[in-house]
Amino acid sequence: MNMENPSLENNPEIPFKRPFNSKSFRKVLVFCVIGIIIFFILFYSLFFSAPKNFPIGQTIKVEQGISLRILSKELKAEKVIRSRVAFETFVILYGGEKHIAPGDYFLENKLPVFEIARRISNRDHHLAAIKITIPEGFDVAEIADTFVSKLDNFNKKDFLIEAQKSEGYLFPDTYFFFSSATELDVFKYMQNNFNKKIAYLLPEMKDSGKNEKEIIIMASIIEREAQGDADRAIISGILWNRIAKKMPLQVDAVPETYKTKGLPENPICNPGIEAIIASIHPKVSSYLYYLHDKNGMVHYASSFVEHKQNIQKYLK
Repeated sequence: MNMENPSLENNPEIPFKRPFNSKSFRKVLVFCVIGIIIFFILFYSLFFSAPKNFPIGQTIKVEQGISLRILSKELKAEKVIRSRVAFETFVILYGGEKHIAPGDYFLENKLPVFEIARRISNRDHHLAAIKITIPEGFDVAEIADTFVSKLDNFNKKDFLIEAQKSEGYLFPDTYFFFSSATELDVFKYMQNNFNKKIAYLLPEMKDSGKNEKEIIIMASIIEREAQGDADRAIISGILWNRIAKKMPLQVDAVPETYKTKGLPENPICNPGIEAIIASIHPKVSSYLYYLHDKNGMVHYASSFVEHKQNIQKYLK
């Protein structure tokens, strides 16, 4: 019997398999890859990249205590970010809302949202801080003159209004501020620095039998009257001794002390830590008088007669 091989293509009982077409597969693969690339480009453009009108070369300010939602809203309105959701997500990934660092941030180029979030979360201001030194014994007017020449947004008049009542409590130190810092930023920072610097001295103030205001007032006088570390404690002892004996202080730094007894009503300047320590721990001596000669050296006397002799010897 002559039997021919049955045709696989015409046999309904045997499924027909077309040969693999690699060319068609490559086309599908290419389309998928192109689609994925386009998707990521669109996704990045819509959520991660900087907005078209990004404020290049400008400085943004993050206020103290601002919430994440309000900050993202402000940044979107200022064209710093495209997506509030993306920004808030990255801030949370970088540490959460508590890591939002207040201050000024310089935007030197167009920055993606994750870089904005990183900078604000890590205090990366990208600003060169200005070094400003306030010497011991400067009063608020001298402090204002120093800062107004260094900081663009510092208002001298407003600073004096705010700081006048805090004379003596603005710690003289070397500070670093961004050029955009305001008078309120300076005032708060100097006041907080004072509180930090004297914190360890508070128990000693209490044990001295004098209150903080009396100690700071005396320290401000010592700062203006003493010529160095060796003189502070001795002059402190003399001035506290005169007060104990109900004698006028009679110090050149405060002319009113020639007419009235006791301490001035308020500090006359902002003393440094050494003057404050000298005010707390005066050196006990028999001296009641002192004067500065023409070279700035201090000469002491236990009696008025001896003091007059020093005047004749060193000042005439």
